[in-house]
This record gives sequence, structure tokens and C-alpha cells, in this order.
Amino acid sequence: MTTDPDRPEPTGPTSGPAPDETPDAAAGHDGPLPEGLEIPDDLSELTGARKDPELAVLITQIAGAEPLAAACALAELDVDVAPTPVGALAVLRDTSDDAPDKAATAISRLVAGVPLVLVTRWGEQLTCVRYADGAAEGELPPGLVLGGAPEALEDVLTGQLRVTELPGVVASSGIGRFKAMRMLSGAARKARKSK
Repeated sequence: MTTDPDRPEPTGPTSGPAPDETPDAAAGHDGPLPEGLEIPDDLSELTGARKDPELAVLITQIAGAEPLAAACALAELDVDVAPTPVGALAVLRDTSDDAPDKAATAISRLVAGVPLVLVTRWGEQLTCVRYADGAAEGELPPGLVLGGAPEALEDVLTGQLRVTELPGVVASSGIGRFKAMRMLSGAARKARKSK
């Protein structure tokens, strides 16, 4: 250690604040904490542990609610499906653990070649992931996904409407495997005739 001959050696303890510093400033604080500051009891969001989403929606290009509900029934998914001008959307009833990811994987595998987007909502935070052929292909910016989205989808995602309030809703829970197969083959015949 080199000493400066023009500077006197300290004579007392050196661990306290400098004479012109307050204890808060010495501890790295700029002053007293702001009034009304609340520290949440649950800091799980900071540790990476994430709760189940409040809402999970599959946005598809499938033309009607019935074919998507039938595909969901075959995949043993409990959803409510509503038609929109750009394709059917399915709202999952089970959003626990990795159920939304499993649902998106299963449906994108059943409708191979037709990509879909899984949108999950935690509070005001939306996450959008594109799936194709049974695999996640990466996140998409929510603004891009919602940019051309029908108003009904935005209303469901923001919680202004429940999917059951939309016209033409079909629940997959009331569709057995045999009926689902008939619905899908009927939809395929109808699609072939319209070409």
C-alpha cells in the first residue's frame, strides 16, 4: 500500500460512513424508501417458478368449430371451440402444468401441415408460441399475432368475453370417438366437394 505524504493517515475506525455521508448513503441507498412501497409475499415470479396460466387458447386455421372440436375430442382434450373469420379457436379448460403445451403438440400433430398458435395469459402478460407438425417452433410477438385477429379473439384473451358467450361454440366434452371420426370425415368430404 502506498501512502500519500500530503494526506494524513486515518486515526479512527474506517468502516463507518464518511463524515459527509448519511448511513443510508453509505449502505448504497439514495434515501428513505418511498411511501406506499409494498414488497409482495410471493416472490415466486422472481425465482422462475411460474404459476399455471389463467387462459390458454389454440388459434388455428381450421375452417369450422366442429372439425376442431372433433380433433380435440380424439386427442382427449377438454376444450370449448368457437369459429372466427380466420379459423377456429379452442379455449382449454385445463391449463395446469404443461397441459397447454401438450394440447398444442397433439392438435398440431393431428392437423399436420397446418400451423397453429398457442396463446397463454398470465395476468396481463401474453405468450404466443407457434406449433407445426407436433413441435413448438418458437415464440411470436403478441402484437404480430393479434394484429389481424378478429375482435372476438381479443375479447376472449383480454377477459372481456368468455368463449361460451361467442356464437357457434362447440364443446369437445360431448363428442365421443365414433362421433368425432364421423365429424372429421364429413368435414373432409365437404372440403373436397368445395374445391
